[in-house]
Amino acid sequence: MRLSRYFLPILRETPKEAEIVSHRLMLRAGMMRQEAAGIYAFLPLGLRVLKKIEQIVREEQNRSGAIEILMPTMQSADLWRESGRYDAYGKEMLRIKDRHERDMLYGPTNEEMVTDIFRAYVRSYKDLPLNLYHIQWKFRDEVRPRFGLMRGREFLMKDAYSFDVDQASARHSYNKMFVAYLRTFARLGLRSIPMRADTGPIGGDLSHEFIILASTGESEVFCHKDYLDFAVPDANVNFDDVAGIQTIVEKWTSLYAATDEMHDTAVFQNIPVDRQVSARGIEVGHIFYFGTKYSAPMKAVVATPDGKEVPVHSGSYGIGPSRLVAAIIEASHDEAGIIWPEPVAPFRAMVLNLKQGAAETDAASEQIYGALSELGVETLYHDLDDRPGAKFATADLIGVPWQIMVGPRSLAEGKVEVKHRTSGEKELMSVAAAIGRLGGAGTAR
Repeated sequence: MRLSRYFLPILRETPKEAEIVSHRLMLRAGMMRQEAAGIYAFLPLGLRVLKKIEQIVREEQNRSGAIEILMPTMQSADLWRESGRYDAYGKEMLRIKDRHERDMLYGPTNEEMVTDIFRAYVRSYKDLPLNLYHIQWKFRDEVRPRFGLMRGREFLMKDAYSFDVDQASARHSYNKMFVAYLRTFARLGLRSIPMRADTGPIGGDLSHEFIILASTGESEVFCHKDYLDFAVPDANVNFDDVAGIQTIVEKWTSLYAATDEMHDTAVFQNIPVDRQVSARGIEVGHIFYFGTKYSAPMKAVVATPDGKEVPVHSGSYGIGPSRLVAAIIEASHDEAGIIWPEPVAPFRAMVLNLKQGAAETDAASEQIYGALSELGVETLYHDLDDRPGAKFATADLIGVPWQIMVGPRSLAEGKVEVKHRTSGEKELMSVAAAIGRLGGAGTAR
């Protein structure tokens, strides 16, 4: 993509309303624009990141055996009255009447609707286990939307819902999502720590939040330091191996880990001092097991092997891809701007023509840009007539992992400068070597 043909509205000044790092950088980098309190439009650069996060989330859900559907954003209030949550949910729910004066709502979550879908089609234990998920926009009318995407009113959510015949099989479904979440966040370049959590308005008696440590995190968290060195399950993990999945979960819940709300100071103090971690954290995922909380009042039942009808056992599992964009920035940035992990970077490489209009630099820049594009490397070519300093600042701000700087001085020696955004290391190499470095194995996605 040539920057001269792209839409990248960089801001030189930090907007006054931006209180945290991710909000400031997303606005300055032209990734999003606020349209109303807590409601944002994703601009091209931000949308590229969002789509990559969404795809990784989707791949790991599919790997675990979950099946993708798509439910509507508008829901009938009658479903929520069946479950008893319509009046209990609170003012965060946006309630609407249609032209026929029927009560509707803009969905903040989908437990009721997916239970209605389930009960319409599934009658027997033979059709279980079943896990249905979708990736869909949600709305929760926060009383004080702030911090950009970290606490917005409209957000993109991956929510999955499992259905099982009994508690034992439901626990395995919960465990599969637990492991899938570990893998998802690792692929996004994040080290997540599962922590026991309050179930809140979702309900149930088992819940874990997945927390990433970040100095700008929204809450205080406490955990054993060994969690930072645990190996994440690899791509060959067998999700049908009940004992194997249980062993993974037991390992990842064997040590102390708690959010501020669940913190037990006495237990934490029993950990050796050099293994105690007290830090700020950001929630990036939340999973719940709630048994028959929705199936019992909504009469979502299945026949068991002995012919009895029982309410199904369910759980729900949420990841916010739009919130993850901000969370990744909070965990990975410096004074110059964003530092994207390669799997979610909007572009892998950025070619900086440091003397636009000069025959030699134009030709070399075009050669590198064309070759990388042919190799499938997502490349942004800064072909605007800006000062080199301005180009460096833009490249660092938007956080593209690799920068190839094509200047007349180095080019006179037949070389270009390649900078790795994460480490800051720079290396002079030939044009061919630069293309080889960025176009080698592992670049395609």
